[in-house]
Amino acid sequence: MQYNTQKNKLEMPEYGRGLQEMVELAVTLPTKKERQRCANTIVNIMKRIQPEVATQEGYTHRLWNHLARISHYKLDVDYPVDIVSEEEVLAHPEPLKYPMKRIKRRHYGYLVEEALDYARTLPEGNERNVLLRGIANQMKQNLFVWNKDSMDELLVAQDIERYTDGELSLGNMKGFRFAAVGIPTPQQLAGYNTKRKKKR
Repeated sequence: MQYNTQKNKLEMPEYGRGLQEMVELAVTLPTKKERQRCANTIVNIMKRIQPEVATQEGYTHRLWNHLARISHYKLDVDYPVDIVSEEEVLAHPEPLKYPMKRIKRRHYGYLVEEALDYARTLPEGNERNVLLRGIANQMKQNLFVWNKDSMDELLVAQDIERYTDGELSLGNMKGFRFAAVGIPTPQQLAGYNTKRKKKR
């Protein structure tokens, strides 16, 4: 008995070993006419194995490319479509450049800095206050995630002024209060449990 792990690796497992063996046989056929006839039959079988591809654009092109790939590009037939070369298939994409940006205080992150820079460009008024309120609460949450023992609302307010060279200040926002962050208090949990009991 021969286990699958002892057999050739499946190039495209979604088509199964039976189809791969058909392709391997087609490669060994002596005449091009026989290979062509066999290749056409194999592509028709591939359509039946994956009928959902028939609804997709360019599915025939894809199946012939799959056939070439399964044969390791050794099947010598007249392909009715352009075949992507083995070099293109195996080529690794160029590594993405990581955006190296200097962050003043890493625990807040770059997006907070960008948001504060944008807030500075807004005229005084409700829109800027709403944005600043959201930024301040996000900064408080970030501090909590970074190290909950170092979370301090006064520190957040001071950092906003440092970031913006004093242009933005929570002290100028009438009635501003930070939102609660992190783990819910026992009182909040008690209120949540009471609501659940009422629903029952």
